[in-house]
Amino acid sequence: MPEIVKILKLIAPLVAAILVGTWVLSEVKKAREPNKPRYRPYLSTPGLLIILTAILIPIILWIIKK
Repeated sequence: MPEIVKILKLIAPLVAAILVGTWVLSEVKKAREPNKPRYRPYLSTPGLLIILTAILIPIILWIIKK
């Protein structure tokens, strides 16, 4: 039983990353339409989630180390 919990803990972030990645990719495809700004995917919900995560992970790790 503990092995199943370990496997689920490993799989859950991977599934979340796949879902957010496909969401961002769909936003990038929408931004390729004519007269759409190229930065549009970064200001969408999945883009902001990725940027926020990229900023917060080093800060959280720095706080934990201290």
